[in-house]
Amino acid sequence: MRSANPPIWLATGNKQKVDEAKAILEKYGIPVRQLNIVKTEIQSFSLEDVARYASEQISESSKQRLLAVEDSGLFVSSLNGFPGPYSSYVHKTLGVQGVLQLLANQHDRRAVFQCALALSGPGFRTKIFTGTVPGRIASRAEGSSGFGFDPIFIPNGARLTFAESGRDVKNKYSHRALAFRKLAAWYGKRWPSSHLSPNGALK
Repeated sequence: MRSANPPIWLATGNKQKVDEAKAILEKYGIPVRQLNIVKTEIQSFSLEDVARYASEQISESSKQRLLAVEDSGLFVSSLNGFPGPYSSYVHKTLGVQGVLQLLANQHDRRAVFQCALALSGPGFRTKIFTGTVPGRIASRAEGSSGFGFDPIFIPNGARLTFAESGRDVKNKYSHRALAFRKLAAWYGKRWPSSHLSPNGALK
């Protein structure tokens, strides 16, 4: 059955991000669509600023849509927060193994995954939803699920990387999942008919 609730258009070329968003939001009755468009990413150490700027810029040409931009970063303690907001570029250039090499002689392997999700649309100021998951960098890449730095990030309290844990676990505990669930809570207040329980049943 098709939902009458307005869809969230996620501006990204990364289909895996869209799949994650769908897996989380559609359980709350929130449709998700992909808007494959080139985003302008400003140079800033703030994920919130990067996501907000891109969301508002794209929204200018798509005023009647609920437009979302998600930006995530891996902040490694012993690298002074690097790669942070430059994580996508670092993954493309250095890759997972490059980051492991930077940490080869480091005992401090603490890190946090952070997400900033900006939502723009008609009738409200841009909303920012965030999620943060503390953890550590593994000694080697493990697992084939997920994408990005998932094979080397182990959240606190776990023994497996996000890539080893599988999509269902990641979609429950990840930084991105936390941000999307905050968006779902806001959406449910604005469109009450959408507010479903996590198993898809009406509350």
